[in-house]
Amino acid sequence: MTFIDKLQVASRKNKSLLCVGLDPDPELMPRVGLLTFNKAVIDATSDLVCAYKPNLAFYEAMGIEGMRLLQKTIEYVPRHIPVIGDGKRGDIGNTARAYAKALFVTLGVDAATVNPYLGFDSLEPFIEYQDKGIFILCRTSNPGAADFQSLSDINGVSLYQAVAQKAKEWNVHGNIGLVVGATYPEEMKKIRTMCPEMPLLIPGVGAQGGDLTSAVKYGTDIRGEKAIINVSRQVLYASKGKDFAESARRAAQELRDKINGSISQVR
Repeated sequence: MTFIDKLQVASRKNKSLLCVGLDPDPELMPRVGLLTFNKAVIDATSDLVCAYKPNLAFYEAMGIEGMRLLQKTIEYVPRHIPVIGDGKRGDIGNTARAYAKALFVTLGVDAATVNPYLGFDSLEPFIEYQDKGIFILCRTSNPGAADFQSLSDINGVSLYQAVAQKAKEWNVHGNIGLVVGATYPEEMKKIRTMCPEMPLLIPGVGAQGGDLTSAVKYGTDIRGEKAIINVSRQVLYASKGKDFAESARRAAQELRDKINGSISQVR
């Protein structure tokens, strides 16, 4: 089963476009072990999500033990739900091949985020894993994204639009998607028009201030699918008390239902 197949199965089974980011921050977590925390959140939300997205940085910061906990977290996710390894990798030659192998073989994630700044040869080793998903950074959700991504050529084509166009050309295996922040809805609208069939990984809803309704309206495809709306802190840290898992479930269910309600309004 390819990543896209797995995503659509999970999304339709759970009636969900919600992705929960498994980004544990010891300063925000309740007083439990990291693996206990992750397992409890997964148990509480696995019938409400289309995917999970651990950000590798939170685990790498903990050293070898953090990577061991990441591996165990990935293994704990139900097999029918895809895991997106968020590492934003991007390098050339043997290094790119090693990054791709580390994510797709060693860690066993179903998809990965990658940085296109070094061009096609830096992404080709990832794309060659035809059953895996590759999410190329296109229009990211952070304020500084405009420093480069909004720059235009003499024809008025912005860098993020050039990235989207290249992604279409590289998508020979149908396994490429784009990262597009909910904080830039107009740009998202343009990208979805350019890439009507691609899955979009959409961060920026919640703590970063992105509008959920706009993300649904402009991020989904013609069938109201292929948008992966990622939320982390709003779900993970709904409570610091003993009820953290129950609170995470309530937050996730509320978000999923709001997303579904928005789909009904815009379709």
